[in-house]
Amino acid sequence: MATVAGTIDPHRDDSDTAGPPPDSALPAAPGGLTTVAALRVLLVEDDAGDAFLVRELLDLAGGGYSLVWVRDLAGGLTELDGGADCVLVDLGLPDAQGLDAVRAIVGHPSGAAVVVLTGITDQSLGADAMLLGAQDYLIKGKVDYQTLARSVRYAIARRHNQESSRQLVEAHLLRAESARMERGLVARPIVRNPRFSWAVRYEAGGRRALLGGDFFDAIELDDGTVRVVVGDICGHGADEAALGVALRVSWRALVLSGADPDTTLDAVQRVLRSERGSDETFATLCDLEFDAGAQRARMRLAGHPSPLVVGHDDVLTVPAGRRGPLLGVFDDARWPFTEIDLGPDWTLVIFTDGIVEGHDVDGTERFDSTRLARVAAAFGPSQSPRELADTLVEAAEAANGEPLKDDVALVIIAATPAGDP
Repeated sequence: MATVAGTIDPHRDDSDTAGPPPDSALPAAPGGLTTVAALRVLLVEDDAGDAFLVRELLDLAGGGYSLVWVRDLAGGLTELDGGADCVLVDLGLPDAQGLDAVRAIVGHPSGAAVVVLTGITDQSLGADAMLLGAQDYLIKGKVDYQTLARSVRYAIARRHNQESSRQLVEAHLLRAESARMERGLVARPIVRNPRFSWAVRYEAGGRRALLGGDFFDAIELDDGTVRVVVGDICGHGADEAALGVALRVSWRALVLSGADPDTTLDAVQRVLRSERGSDETFATLCDLEFDAGAQRARMRLAGHPSPLVVGHDDVLTVPAGRRGPLLGVFDDARWPFTEIDLGPDWTLVIFTDGIVEGHDVDGTERFDSTRLARVAAAFGPSQSPRELADTLVEAAEAANGEPLKDDVALVIIAATPAGDP
């Protein structure tokens, strides 16, 4: 294999190259004359005369090309390991005939553009080469220096565009796959009692993704008891989202296994402490246990905002009683419960603090839980849980003037008296 590398010198005296070079070498440009950011062109050609002509054509084009010549495909693939912008390849090589060389070079990880430069005038072969991934097809003897230079540069540009399009498609597919995965990780509450109706709204902060660090779940047990959880991991991002999923799945597994709320929260905290990436990571949580009659509940708060009870006359914040500490802070933490007498007809709004941390557009007033309660009082009694959930999120975002920056989990669960639809 003969390999000669040289940078084209546009000022070289033509008398220096009056005839083709010996079979063993391709003349190099005079030393010291280099072109900045020259395009790296690899010529895979077994004929020394044709190689010489290619060098001359690129020279006439005004320089800007660093040419390397090899005689066979094996040598070309070896040179490609070092990178190239464009490969000019013949279809009649000692070790590759027809489109075999095109397949091999297009499949090389260098990502170089490929221009077929051959004496074969079969147009169908040219079309096949393009289908395999070549960017152009030129016939020897019908190419002047302008055509060759333009083909090389356009081929490189087309290759870059193809690569950009490929990366965009891959990014789109990756986003779609990530979205499917995130949707699969969001909870699907299991509540069968016809007296209960419920709705959830979930928004990752700034709508950057489908899944954030907040989480929720609801499960009806065999004895008719309904357990509900809403939690919030501090921070934002993929790590927090993964941790939120881990806590939710742990909570669900414990509830389904029959664990009581005290055991459940203690175990969830152990999961948090073992899975978190930093000792500073903590979580808030609201755990509710509704009796089968749907008139009473026990609430445990781990540093979490108290829910709202929406009535026909007003909206009340559920008294927090003895609020427990954040999850992940104290090893021996306990979370006392508060008894809630709901009555036969009620609507409960359980939320993370993301919905009450926005501000008015001018930044002067916070959309806090009091304003959230006002919105619920104005619309709640006349709306279904689904409609009320939409109303509360829309009101918070409208006040903020843009999507809320923090993650939001909102669960609205309602009960009607026995016998009512």
